[in-house]
Order: sequence, then structure tokens, then C-alpha cells
Amino acid sequence: MNLSKSQYIRGLQCEKALWLHKYRPDLRKISQQSDRTMSTGMSVGELARDLFPEGESIEFDPKDFQGMVRKTQELIEQGADTIYEASFSHDGIFVMCDILHKEGDGWQMIEVKSATSVKGYYLNDIAMQWFTLSRCDIPLASACVAVINNGYTREGALEVDKLFKIIDVTSDIQARQSDVSDNLHRLSSIIEGEMPETPIGSWCSEPFGCDYRGHCWSDVPSVSVFDLYRLNSKKKFEAWHAGVSIDDADEKMSLTKTQRLQVESYRDKQTRVDPKKIELFLEKLVYPLSYFDFETFMDAIPRFDTQRPYQQMPFQYSLHIEHVEGCLEHKEFLADERYDPRRELAQRMLQDISESGSIIAFNQSFEITRIKELAEMFSDLKEPLLALIPRFIDLIEPFRSLAYYHPDFNGSFSIKSVLPAMFPNDKELSYKSLGIQNGGMAMETYAALLYMAPELREEKRKALLDYCHLDTLAMVKIVKKLRINTLTTNLI
Repeated sequence: MNLSKSQYIRGLQCEKALWLHKYRPDLRKISQQSDRTMSTGMSVGELARDLFPEGESIEFDPKDFQGMVRKTQELIEQGADTIYEASFSHDGIFVMCDILHKEGDGWQMIEVKSATSVKGYYLNDIAMQWFTLSRCDIPLASACVAVINNGYTREGALEVDKLFKIIDVTSDIQARQSDVSDNLHRLSSIIEGEMPETPIGSWCSEPFGCDYRGHCWSDVPSVSVFDLYRLNSKKKFEAWHAGVSIDDADEKMSLTKTQRLQVESYRDKQTRVDPKKIELFLEKLVYPLSYFDFETFMDAIPRFDTQRPYQQMPFQYSLHIEHVEGCLEHKEFLADERYDPRRELAQRMLQDISESGSIIAFNQSFEITRIKELAEMFSDLKEPLLALIPRFIDLIEPFRSLAYYHPDFNGSFSIKSVLPAMFPNDKELSYKSLGIQNGGMAMETYAALLYMAPELREEKRKALLDYCHLDTLAMVKIVKKLRINTLTTNLI
């Protein structure tokens, strides 16, 4: 059997995915999120080597795994104390250890993860490594996981020993060794047999999103019971396997008010509008209206002083101001990616937002939390920043309260669902026409600006501005349409 560590983990999650990966790799579709996760993991893995400096590295060669194994053995025989990507093979199984460090008469095996805690499925990964090294006669002293310490705050030079926490998992790994043997035997049979008839289930996304989902879910219609609002995963799969469709879900399942409305609206293709609820919402708005949206990035490895791992760092905002007479003005800010953006952003925001009137955000808790964090960071700006918070109005409110429900919301009240449903033919309001189409892409693009050629950098900065601009323009248009719909009499 030829089985790598990643294939072993894939097989534990779903046997069908393992079989497809071996025989039908053409069906694989890698998501942007997978690419981002892999990139972060590689950066963190490289940095973790500084915990055990001056080690020897095994260069990855996908065409010569046995060469990697031989090089590892040579380094061990030569007395190396630390080996990065130490590679071993036994009975067709191939593994690479992030860090292998000499500890007394044995070796400490360290797996590096970009998460902030040890997750259960990490142990399956490490247990297979321990199993393989043991059969290669490598004396093992301990198994550990190096994870990010999210309690660390950078002050000055990066302190790698404080950024990481090393957690000993030896006893857990030793207890799993018989399971590894059983799993390898089972997965070997899977690979040698016909494709398993594994139905879709929670394993399609837990613990990882499967890159063969498009193939296995091809029979699931674009709108299905999986779109039911806040229905838990177990009930969704139970309904699907029982043959329940979105058309008859209200007849075969116990649904909430929102879920029933979703089904009814989908079935009759009618938008539900409650003018009285909309009027109550609109009455809260005080001119001038400041439509506001942040974009943020998160670094596993803090770049700036007072930054924590995975802290939400605002680097951009868009602001549309609507005056009572109807005129609209736009202001925006996009930080220089070379510097900590927070103070300049906070100062510019205080200058740009109207001194009075409502501040409108979509799902306001995100913007409010960022403002509170800025207030805590800058004592001289604390009072004016906190004064913004009582002025916030959440534009998601009329949608969550079912004052307005469109069948194309498909059970989602995010702005990315609401906008195209309300304005299906307006190219000006289409995220699909933009170079950056969601917050994840914005975060990734901003992080990459540092490494771009000047021409490409300017192009991408414009794309960031265009994306954030649409987020606030969208809110302007949505409020305008809600005003129009107060005249509608199609009551819920």
C-alpha cells in the first residue's frame, strides 16, 4: 500500500474521498480557503523552526520520496540534533515530521499547527507519524504539538518562544497506536477495492471541507433543505436522506417561523413585505445617514506592535453619507500596507463620519467591536470613538425580523445574499463584476500587497477600494428600496 500522512487523514474523514483521490483526482476542486489555510500553515511552520534553530532541512521532492528518506537517515547517522521535515517510509507508508529534535537518548517529534489549540484530529495525524517512526526503529521520547499562543502580544521584535505553545500529547498518541494499525488495514482494503458507496454527510465538511464535494453533491439542487435557516447539520442530513425537498419541508418537518416563510416564499416565488415593520425601522434613521463598513485582516504571526495573533485588524473603510435633501457623498480610507493601519484609520474615520445622525452598518456588531478595540488602544481617541456606538443602526434588522423576505435569500440574511436578490439585474450592484468579491479575498489581497510590483499593487488597491465602496453603496440602495416597499401591501 502507498499511503501518505495526508491520504491517511483524508481516509479517516471519508473513505470515498480517499478512493477518489487515488483514482479520480481530475474531480478535485481546491477552494480559495484551502489555499489560504495552506499558505498560513507554511509560514507558521517555517517560523516554528526558530524554536529549534540550526537544524538540518530535508528538501521536499515529490518525485523522490525515497531520496528524502535516505537523506534523513544520513543526517541521523551523522549525529544531527534537529531535522526539519524528517522523512520516513515503512511498508508503503510515507510521513514527514515538521520538527524532529534530539531529546536524551530519543527523539522529540513536534507537529506545527497554525491553530491556537490542539484539535482532536491532530492526534490521528501525529499517531500515524509515531507508528511509522517506531517501525523504522527511531527511538521516540515524546510527541508534541506547537500551536499559536493567542495570548501573546507583540512588543518590538517577534519573540518566537512566546508566540508558540508546545503541548505534550505523548500519552494520547501512544494510546492510539492500535487504532492506527486497524485503520491502515481498513484503508488499504478501500484503496484496493471498488469505490465506496459513502453517502453525503457531516464528514463532507468536518474536520475539513472536502475537495471532492462538487462530485458527491452533484445531485443536490441549488436550493435544498441544506439552505434552511439555522437548521442544524444533523437535521439537514436526516431530512435529505429521508427525501425531503425545500418544496415540501413545511409538510414533513417541524420548522421555525423563518424556515416556514423561507419554504413558502420559495414555493410561490413571492416576496413577503411587512410595511409596518419597515416603517418602524426607517423611523429610527436620523439624517445625515452614514453608511459604514470596515475591512480587516488577521495575521497568525503579528506584524506590528500591540498586535495579537489572529486579531481583527481594520485596514480599510468605505463611507457613504446621505443628506436629508438626497445628495450622496463618498469617503474612503485604505491604509499603507507597510505600516500599522489602526491609528491613522481611527483618526480619519472620526474626521469623515458625520458629527450627528445615524451610522448604518450591516450586522453592526462587527464594526462596533472594532471601534471598541480602537478606543481601548488609543486613550486620546477613546471618548469620540465610543460616542459613535450609540448612533449605530443595524441594516440586517428588517431582514432578520422578516419585514422583508425575498425567495432568493435562500435562508441567508448576509448582504451578499440580500443585494443580488433585491437588485438582480443591476450590474452596478454586482459583486461578481469586481476583481475582489468577498472579505476573504480582500484580506488575502491586502496581505499580498507588500510583495507586488508597483503597477500590480496599484491595480489591487483600486480593486480593494471598489469592493468596499460597493458594500456601503449597497446599503444606500437597500434602504432606498425599503422606503419604496413601505407602500407594498403584500403582508406576511
